[in-house]
Amino acid sequence: MGKEPNYLNKLAILIATGFGSGYSPFASGTAGSLVGLVIFWGISGLSPLPYFLLLVILFLIGWYCAGVAEKNFKEKDSSRIVVDEIHGMLLTLWALPHHTTYIIAGFFLFRLFDVWKPFPARYLERKVPGGLGVMLDDTAAALYANGILHGVRMLNILG
Repeated sequence: MGKEPNYLNKLAILIATGFGSGYSPFASGTAGSLVGLVIFWGISGLSPLPYFLLLVILFLIGWYCAGVAEKNFKEKDSSRIVVDEIHGMLLTLWALPHHTTYIIAGFFLFRLFDVWKPFPARYLERKVPGGLGVMLDDTAAALYANGILHGVRMLNILG
């Protein structure tokens, strides 16, 4: 296999950088998470199964695009790569009520776990190479946030 055409690399980098949000001079991961929230508003009406299928597709696309971007930027998990935050934000809100309180709590919980990187997130970030590693640590952070929010929902804390 040869090198991908230039337009495919450009498209992959556009997606990996969250349509340019990853170039934010301040808190690019937060900027990418905000892009995730915008996308969430567009897909929040989907039932859990189609929403989950979109998450799987976005994970696979993100894996590829993050890998291309890492090679292009010559930097492991560059702060400019935010497709993982977009996916993580969407995963955080999966199968939860579309209520402002959950969305705000989900945003802050995901950002907390993405920065803190509790096990296995930090391990995955350090040990899994390429685009897969980029995607997996944020997936772990999102699963923590989603699990807490589902627990809160079961306890009926947020309403």
